[in-house]
Amino acid sequence: MQIRIKKSTAAFMVLFIANLFVAVTAFYILPKRFFYDSAIIALDKGKEIGFLGSYPLTILFYKVTGLRYLPFPLIGLIQFPILAYVLYKIGVPNNFHKLNVKNILVYLGFFMMAIFMSMPSKEFITYLYVAIIVFLYRNERISYGKSIALSMFLLFLFGVFYRPYFLLMPIIAFVMFGISFINFKNKTIVTLFYGLLIVVFLSLGYGMLKGQYFSESSREIVNTTRINISDANSMIVSPVKPDTWYGETVAIVYGFFTVNVPLNGLKYIFSPQIIAFIIWQLFLFYILLVRFSKCLKDREKYKYELWILLILFSYFIVQGVFEPDLGTAIRHKIGVFPLIYYALYYEHFRKELQ
Repeated sequence: MQIRIKKSTAAFMVLFIANLFVAVTAFYILPKRFFYDSAIIALDKGKEIGFLGSYPLTILFYKVTGLRYLPFPLIGLIQFPILAYVLYKIGVPNNFHKLNVKNILVYLGFFMMAIFMSMPSKEFITYLYVAIIVFLYRNERISYGKSIALSMFLLFLFGVFYRPYFLLMPIIAFVMFGISFINFKNKTIVTLFYGLLIVVFLSLGYGMLKGQYFSESSREIVNTTRINISDANSMIVSPVKPDTWYGETVAIVYGFFTVNVPLNGLKYIFSPQIIAFIIWQLFLFYILLVRFSKCLKDREKYKYELWILLILFSYFIVQGVFEPDLGTAIRHKIGVFPLIYYALYYEHFRKELQ
């Protein structure tokens, strides 16, 4: 009996095998700075292991699973197939084998997955966690209202136990969702503007209580210790010091554009990896923005994708507050890649369920 494999599935498998090789060999090719976080997780010299916080929980995960005791190439050999399998279970579009902008973005996403997940990584846990939201939305047995409520609860839970800035995402998403009902001339841009505005207000409120604003107490502190270090050449430095209300406002807006529409990153012309990310990010942001506009025009037809995009844009806004440099911005984008994958191919998945 002859077994026929669809071209799209064959393309997915070729992409998987090629990048599995990348995941296994990355340890021997990548510069040392790629493994700073991984060394902290694997060695735990600071005895940070615990049940609360991204480092403590990640260290605990890699200890319990036994992965921390394995060589990094073997970790890549184990982790990358799991990540690829998650995407395969979400679904492979029928035109996945065709060269177009959307597919090329995903092909490059596979490559970045192989690079950043070829070692002990906090993003490995983030990736698997946010994938639950995609499967939640894909499950026809769970009602629309319940799936939204559960997804917001999952983000809240992740914020409490793992990544504190995830706590902001449900708030931003709900504000943008509410604003999107108002008939503005350019609803898409205005909705994103109010998402940024709510983060500014939250940061200013936090500053009044704690004495430091969001970006001042996170990005600023991290980058202060890395000035003049060669490994931190892509630091995100606000043109205005974020220790006043207007300085923090500028820092948040500047950070948002730097990590999502990084035209100012073109100054790193001699860093090809940064330029490649900038091109990838610009196309990704534009496509998602167009899809967001389409969802807002037909909310009922695209109701699930609308919420995926609200979550994604909430994440992009939060990145603009906390990301210290373009390198970590890339890594963290790959942590939410299941959401990006689902959003890019939502039209295919929607038709598949009809």
